[in-house]
Amino acid sequence: MLRTALATVALLLLSGSSRADVVDSLLRRFEKSVDWQAANQLFKEYERADVSDPMFFSASTPKDSLRKEVWYWAGEYYYAQQRYQDAVKYGQRAIPLMRMGGNRDEEADCLNLLAISYLRLSDYDNAATNAKLCYQLDRQSGDNDRMSSSLNTLAGIYMAAKQPKEAEQYITKALTLADEENNPQRKAVLLGMASEVYHSMADDQRALEYADAAFRLEKKIGREDAARVRLAQKASVLIGLHRYGEAQQLLQQIIPAFRENGNLQSLGISCNKMGMALLGQERPAEALSYYREAAAIFRQLHDSYNELHAQKGIYESLWDSNPDSAKTELERFNALKDSIYSNTTAENLARFSAEFDTEQLRSEKDEERQAKRRAVIIGIGATLLLALLTVAVWYAMRRRNRRQNEINLQLSADIQELREKYKQLQLHYDKALVTKPDETDNPEGIGPAEQEFMEHVVNIINEQINIGQADAASVAERLNMSPFQFRQRLTALTGETPQSFIQIVRMRRARYLLDNNPELNITQIANLCGYNDTPNFTRAFKKSVGITPSQYQEKQSNCTN
Repeated sequence: MLRTALATVALLLLSGSSRADVVDSLLRRFEKSVDWQAANQLFKEYERADVSDPMFFSASTPKDSLRKEVWYWAGEYYYAQQRYQDAVKYGQRAIPLMRMGGNRDEEADCLNLLAISYLRLSDYDNAATNAKLCYQLDRQSGDNDRMSSSLNTLAGIYMAAKQPKEAEQYITKALTLADEENNPQRKAVLLGMASEVYHSMADDQRALEYADAAFRLEKKIGREDAARVRLAQKASVLIGLHRYGEAQQLLQQIIPAFRENGNLQSLGISCNKMGMALLGQERPAEALSYYREAAAIFRQLHDSYNELHAQKGIYESLWDSNPDSAKTELERFNALKDSIYSNTTAENLARFSAEFDTEQLRSEKDEERQAKRRAVIIGIGATLLLALLTVAVWYAMRRRNRRQNEINLQLSADIQELREKYKQLQLHYDKALVTKPDETDNPEGIGPAEQEFMEHVVNIINEQINIGQADAASVAERLNMSPFQFRQRLTALTGETPQSFIQIVRMRRARYLLDNNPELNITQIANLCGYNDTPNFTRAFKKSVGITPSQYQEKQSNCTN
């Protein structure tokens, strides 16, 4: 059985190697000359791997833009291929260019990529450092969905570092934020992490509830592979409850599927869990084969943390039948353990946890004071700022209009008809935005004045999206309010910051267009949602919905058929 299983693992590793060789070759070519044609070929490979949507470059594309996009998406590609060292390599190359570009969301995405890649490599210091920076940027954005994602990453880091109590604070905060958003994919992931956290804290009944909730949600939204991951998490909890037979039955359902679809990370983790279930039933010989398979997978993936668990299972399985071999395996286990955990790592993570608490308190106390200070500065320099703003707006609109005219020449004649169609249906699709999340089905949740205000806000945002100027300052100006007054009123009514609310409107428009207009390509939809370039739109959509626009479009098409 072991020989067959390891042969299957080898085939899975080789099956993706030919395509990976193509990517490796194209990246070497690109790095020699920053070749835009090689960049286009690379994005075809990224698209084929379901990592990104199509992106197209020309000889006039700035070289730094080429490097930024190619290297960032190379990191995403290698992470998907479970080549975590390569993911770190390209993420590190991309991050300085992200910072130069000044787009904080792009920088946060790259920091998150680095954090989860370092986590897979059991480098907790670097994982925590990048996750912390990512969370700081996400907090500045005011986007609850982005914050919940980075908090989930932090919870995973502390779980791996055997500090579940610290992980609990992050996952609890993340779940609170997720409840304010309508993103079932994110909620399912967070519920799964919560199950792991409470399982580590020996609160297995609570962990079981979270695992079941995560599984039901994944099934509801049709993510079958993710649903299997939730079953693996449930199996862990059942093992903790000494319900070994039930855990074994679940794992027997999902392990063949992981072998078939090439999800090595989940396969290795499930093999470790199967080993535990079999040991619990006093079947060490069968457990040993699963542990050895897991160890081989994690050595290949350079995942020391999960290899450590496999190594522990190996020596425990051998202890009674072959004590000498068991001692040899125990020595390997101890050496691996010493390489992962150190006093320095524990001290750094503990310090970071304290910093998180302090920063939370400080930022909450200072936020209103800083906002008031900005309002005073705006009041003092009103005349000068208004003059500068007028010039800046005129120049920005002129550039935007020129760019928009060029784009419109490329769009089909149906775009104008589509805009009219969207305008007529807009009130229906934005109805949920004019009430608080828990009052969507209760039109009397807010008064007529507030209702009218929110409808006015949504209309202005949609108008601003059409001219490419959808930002909080511009919307506040149209409302004859200061940014501070606008933020206060909007947050009181919706619980959202202006920037987060604008993003919700953008994403609702994107989903509507993808649902109802299969003839439009992603570039056209990006422009209709106020994005100048497809990469930023793709990143924003994937962060909000959990999949790329192309994947969403394909999923909707399959549902229709």
